[in-house]
Amino acid sequence: MNLKEAQKQISEIKARQMALDEKDIDTWHQYQKQIRKLEQETILTPWDHVELARRPDRPKAQDDIELLFDDFMELHGDRRSLDDPAMLAGIARFHGIPVTILAQSKGKTVEENLRQHFGMPQPEGYRKALRLAKQAEKFHRPVITFVDTPGAYPGKEAEEKGQAQAIAECLYTFSSIQTPVICFVLSEGGSGGALALSVADKIFMLEYAVYSVLSPEGFASILWKDGSRVKEACDVMKMTSADLLERKVIDAIVPEPFGGAATDIHAVAEKMDQMLRQALEETLHTKVRTLVDARYEKFRRLGDGAWKMSK
Repeated sequence: MNLKEAQKQISEIKARQMALDEKDIDTWHQYQKQIRKLEQETILTPWDHVELARRPDRPKAQDDIELLFDDFMELHGDRRSLDDPAMLAGIARFHGIPVTILAQSKGKTVEENLRQHFGMPQPEGYRKALRLAKQAEKFHRPVITFVDTPGAYPGKEAEEKGQAQAIAECLYTFSSIQTPVICFVLSEGGSGGALALSVADKIFMLEYAVYSVLSPEGFASILWKDGSRVKEACDVMKMTSADLLERKVIDAIVPEPFGGAATDIHAVAEKMDQMLRQALEETLHTKVRTLVDARYEKFRRLGDGAWKMSK
């Protein structure tokens, strides 16, 4: 059974549950068993993961920040030219630990998405991230990044302002920054725009998120000259959390309920909280030089491992 069929049947069962008399506990439990059975029997394809990752109601970085951190204070500007609303940045406390937060931010309305370029940062956004990362290094605050972007903003103006250089500076800086870096891939992680914030000591990926060199539509159009082969492209690209964990691109998967994080944002945030606490406990008690060396080696190994698996 595919995802859409299962979701339709589950919605119908839940509607019948809602109509039950509150004393009819046995029937309610029978319906609940039917729901669990449908969830277990549903096989999600890579394209299903893409659709779940792109759902408009999927939690955004700002939702997770609100649930995970205390005293968040947003900071603006790259101190060169402008502020980019697609890059949400600031400082906060996580269980009393001061941290720096860098997040690619999608909007919740059409107006917000237009203002934030649908989560695609411009050069000033990446330079803002660089500024705060260097500030975090100065005060030895851990950096927590949230990746949720189809890619860096591809407009002519962004290229003129040095988009490629800004991303390259992020890669260079995060590979050697002397403070812990923890990354969460929330929904879409596309191209260098995502990689700029994911050179980290620990990379955690939500179960139904996707993370790849480009969108499946772009892959199909460029490699096969046929944009209609998008589902086939998803299979080839190995962009799901399970694929990437197998290839050691990510460190762990954040479990999601059936239907994605939008169905129970608090349960997902609780799991993220546990994983982040464990990661900080580990990285904050590691010597900085050891941490940086391990981070560098981690990314040096990625290409070698992928090449061996492709043989």
